[in-house]
Amino acid sequence: MTKVLVTGASGQLGRGVIAHLLRDGKIAAADIVAASRNPDALSDIAAQGVETRAADFDDPAGLEATFTGIDRLLIISGNDLANPGKRLQQHKAAVAAAAAAGVKHIFYTSMPNPDKSLVSFAQDHLGTEEAIKATGIRHTIIRNSWYLDNYFMSMPHNLQAGTWYTSQAGGKVANISRDDCAAAAAAALANPPAGSTTLTLTGAEALTAEEIAAAISEIAGKSLTVVQISDEQLAGGMRGAGLPDFVVNMLVSTDANIRAGNFDLVTADFEALTGRKPQALAAFFAAHKAALG
Repeated sequence: MTKVLVTGASGQLGRGVIAHLLRDGKIAAADIVAASRNPDALSDIAAQGVETRAADFDDPAGLEATFTGIDRLLIISGNDLANPGKRLQQHKAAVAAAAAAGVKHIFYTSMPNPDKSLVSFAQDHLGTEEAIKATGIRHTIIRNSWYLDNYFMSMPHNLQAGTWYTSQAGGKVANISRDDCAAAAAAALANPPAGSTTLTLTGAEALTAEEIAAAISEIAGKSLTVVQISDEQLAGGMRGAGLPDFVVNMLVSTDANIRAGNFDLVTADFEALTGRKPQALAAFFAAHKAALG
């Protein structure tokens, strides 16, 4: 019997991983543990025969108890981006608890090229990867590319205005859906890669903002023109729209990272894990057309 635990199970990615584990049936529901800061939010998952536990990254002692008896642990990165350094501190506490609890294999959701990434939270991922490697425990680092789902934060407004302001300046990104990342993580948990490894999950092709806009425009049936501006202009517009500074920094630094080419990579890691191709950008937005407004 192999016991698998997924942190952040009440979040979108965590719920997706649990759903794929249950759907694939390679690990029995009784051998899956869904963990969240608020276990009460997992009642629907518990109803499917999955054990639920509390996992608060700010409670190291509690984490060790939660991770006790677990063979494979998926640490889904936290969402505290408003407080610099806080997320890395939380991740390190989770890694230390996993080591103390005797977890045999640690899985972690990271991002592409965290060592050179310009994205504001890249150092959180790099520091967590280093902490995991320092334990000497077998590990699988899963680096998720920028989600297709992230475009829903701004694309409905862009389509309404007919304009997409960006500072990507021709850079490319191979987006992948959150659900595909969940499916790949579930596949890795069910059938772990040999030894310790780092995998990067990307879409099947890297595209510019102009190519992405053309696909979305055709699907939505609305005109969408890409306007390239500077990072400073982009940040000013976002602040003028009332976005908090940490969100502005995240989005502007992401465009800078795309411009620098740090998201311009396509791998076969997703297909190797799942046995299928990742969902194409056009197919994703066609399936979620209603969310485009």
